[in-house]
Amino acid sequence: MAPLPEKAIGDMNRAMAYEIIDHTADFGLRVTATDLPSLFAEAVFALFDVLVEVRVPAEAAETLTLQVSGDDWPDLMVNWLREVLYQWTGEERIVRRAEMLSISAYSLTARLFYEPYDPGRHAVLQEIKAVTYHQIGVASVPSGWEARIIFDI
Repeated sequence: MAPLPEKAIGDMNRAMAYEIIDHTADFGLRVTATDLPSLFAEAVFALFDVLVEVRVPAEAAETLTLQVSGDDWPDLMVNWLREVLYQWTGEERIVRRAEMLSISAYSLTARLFYEPYDPGRHAVLQEIKAVTYHQIGVASVPSGWEARIIFDI
């Protein structure tokens, strides 16, 4: 599979493939993409775009490879975003881009490009405690794929 085009967090010229969903006491995103690998990559972009403002990007990104599985597409999305959110909450890493290396029935392998959090270069925009199963949805739609994800804030 060819790497997806680079879509760095904080790239103001980039078209947004997500929208914020109004949800009582929680926070939600609706993410869209033309294909399934792009949907999982766009979900990472959307998550970090609402979490952190990158004021001054690092000159070089570090990388990490993750393997994640689930029982179905919605479960895979929750598990994927939980692993990615842990990079922020547990490791203080700001994921700038996700490159899907492989994706098959309910499992994926991806390379994350990240930079360490630095309060001099980054501003925290939103605290997110967890990715939830509440109203989770991942579905094929006429224009490609769509995911609905609710976060506990």
